[in-house]
Formats: sequence, C-alpha cells, structure tokens
Amino acid sequence: MGEEPIVRPPSIDALARSLADTGLPHPLLVDAARTAVSNGDPAQARLLADLTARQLLQPVINASGVLLHTNLGRARWPIDAGDTPTNVEFDLIGGGRGDRQAATSLLLARCTGAEAGLVVNNCAAAVLLVVTALAGGGSVAVSRGELVEIGGGFRIPDVMAQGGARLVEVGTTNKTRRDDYAAAHARHDLELIMAIHRSNFTIEGFTASPTVAELATVGPPLAVDLGSGLLDTACPWLPGGPPTWLSREPAVRQTLDAGADIVLFSGDKLLGGPQCGIIVGRADLISTCARHPLMRALRCGAPTLGSLQHLLLTYLRRDGASIPFWRQATARVEELQARAETIVTVFGGPDAVLAIASTSTESVTGGGTLPDVTIDSWGVRIAGDVSTALRTATPPIIARMDGPNTLLDLRTVEPHEDRALIDALRGIIRP
Repeated sequence: MGEEPIVRPPSIDALARSLADTGLPHPLLVDAARTAVSNGDPAQARLLADLTARQLLQPVINASGVLLHTNLGRARWPIDAGDTPTNVEFDLIGGGRGDRQAATSLLLARCTGAEAGLVVNNCAAAVLLVVTALAGGGSVAVSRGELVEIGGGFRIPDVMAQGGARLVEVGTTNKTRRDDYAAAHARHDLELIMAIHRSNFTIEGFTASPTVAELATVGPPLAVDLGSGLLDTACPWLPGGPPTWLSREPAVRQTLDAGADIVLFSGDKLLGGPQCGIIVGRADLISTCARHPLMRALRCGAPTLGSLQHLLLTYLRRDGASIPFWRQATARVEELQARAETIVTVFGGPDAVLAIASTSTESVTGGGTLPDVTIDSWGVRIAGDVSTALRTATPPIIARMDGPNTLLDLRTVEPHEDRALIDALRGIIRP
C-alpha cells in the first residue's frame, strides 16, 4: 500500500504576493498569509487581508444624518499638511524663533472679541490646562448640576483632581444660584469658578442657574466651558442669520461680553473645524496657561494649527457656505428632496429587488451638542436592513436604521457624493 503524498503548505511569500492587488504593503500581506496558513486554510488569506484594510482609516460617506458624528471624526473639515515646511515657530519678520500660537491667537481674538487665545489638542485638555495653571492646589467651584461626564467615561471631577484642584460643589442638581458661589468663595477662598454648559444633556422643569453676568460679580476668575463652540449668536457668516434651532445655544462672543474671564470650547463641534481645544479670554490668564509646563504636552502641531487658521479666516470672510458643517446644517429641505427623488428615479420600476423611496426625516447635530434639537431633512428609504452591504461598499457608506428600513439622510451627504450612493445601491437594488 503506497504512502499518502505529503501536502506542503504554500510559500508564505508567494501567497502574500498573490494578494498584491489589495494595495496593502507586503509586510501586512505576509501577516495575513502566515495566519491563514497556520489556520490550515491558505484561501483565508485574502479575507484576512481585506479585514486588515477595513481597519485602516479611510474616507467614508456619512449618510447617518448626524452632522457631527463622533465616530466619523465630528466636523467635516480638512487637515491638509501639504509637503512643505511652514513658519509654525519661525518669525518671518525678525528672522528668529516665533510663537506657534501667535497667528491663531490673533485670529481667535478677532473672531470672538477676546484679548488672546490658545489652542490645545481637545476641550478636555483645555479644561485640564486651565484648572492646573489657574487653580492647581486651590479650590474650584462647580454647580452640582454641571458635574458632567463627557465621551469615553471622563468626568469633570476626575479632570479637576488630575489638575490638582479641590472641587467645591455648589447648589443642587436642578437649582444653583449666585449666592451659592458667593458662600463657597467666603468659605474656601476660591481660585476659580467654572461654569459648564450642559451641551450633551438637558435638565427641564423646576430649575435655576445664575447668568454669566451674575457669576462674574462673585470675585474669582470665571471660566466658562461652552464645549459646543458656537462663535457668535448672530451667525454673521450666514446670509440668512442664525437658524431657529440655535436659539437657545450660548456663544463665545456673548459669553465673554457678559463677563466671563475665559471661555473654553471645542474646534470640531459647532465651530466646524479640526479636533482641538480652544481657550480665549483675558490676556494675563491666557499667558499663565501658555507658560505652564503642561502646555508642552497638550499643544497642537502645524497641521492642526494651519487647518484652524484656514477655518478662522473663512469665518472672518463671512463665508459660511465654505464651511461644510454650516453648508450642510442650513441646506434647504427642498434641495435635499430633489436629490433624493433623483436617486430614487434611478432604481424605480417593477424590476427593483427592494422597495426604495424618497422620504422626509430629521437630522441631529450630534457630537455632544444640542441634545434636544432636530433639523428637518430628506433622504432615501430602502426596505429592510442593507446597512452592512452599504458599509462594505467602496467607499463605505454609513446609514442609519429607521425601524426595519435603512435610511440615507442626504443632509450629511455632499451633492457630489450622490453618485457614490447610486453606485453602491446598484449592487443591492436591481434597477
């Protein structure tokens, strides 16, 4: 009886080279090939390579209707580093070392009415820096109704503790008054009062909160964490003025005008720019924060600063149409409906495998902003759950479920992306 032939595993290198069309670097293809062979299934290598590619950062189409989708990078704004040096810390006038914050500080001051500005890597970092630099070792008063938890489980009390400050809770969950802060200042000699905008939740009913103007009279410096980052309630960058859904949102300029000493906010929320944390206000307080050793660890690089500069110049030009967040947030429903009906027309008729229709819907800002606000919108509804098929398209399309149906909300889709939606749907719906 003859011996069974020995089946040798394929060459790892040869198997990896057969996957070159995936576009992945050879070392990653070797990893996929090696894992597949060790699993006893060389044919699995392509699937493993595709899974690796899917884990990499790549462009997607946001059809979820969430304008500031945290999982998709929040505001849609480019960070284009280019391939040339920039004068990030070089003084072109004097020829010596420059201040990397000088340009953005100037622009932030002009946009908000502040004396100076400072940029760090996110708003939590801004809170940490302010607490550490201005109140480290001292006491900071915060209303019990504002001891918020932000994304990822980070909580204001924890940030305070990390900054070396003693948290003094004032008032109650639903009612806090100016006298509560004054009493806390008399007992603890506060270094700082911090007011925190409840941007990711609401408290309704039997409530009371002091105004910024009232808090400004207590004595210690007043820091207001607005988080959401609306620059100006008048929205001078929008030809039609502020949309109605912004009517209750506080803004940076007006908060400073009311007496806040410094205001903190995010760059990638209602500002519509790159991820960063921004501090604006009194020049002496900003200088104290800028000189603190922690600033070195929290500062931003040239790509973020350059991107923010581009955004602030756009605001100063009052060109809201060039800021994707504002362009999408204020798009007319009639325009969205026309686009949806054009898409549906491509797939109409008796041969369509799935029912597809143009439909009204509602978008949200997302990103921990305006939690009780919806914006009328329009989109495309597809019968059944095809979200996985859309997510695995090229480019991936992120939809949302509306009951048993899949919904593509066109408010968060740029018009030039409609063709990609149609191409992806061709593989799902037979026209």
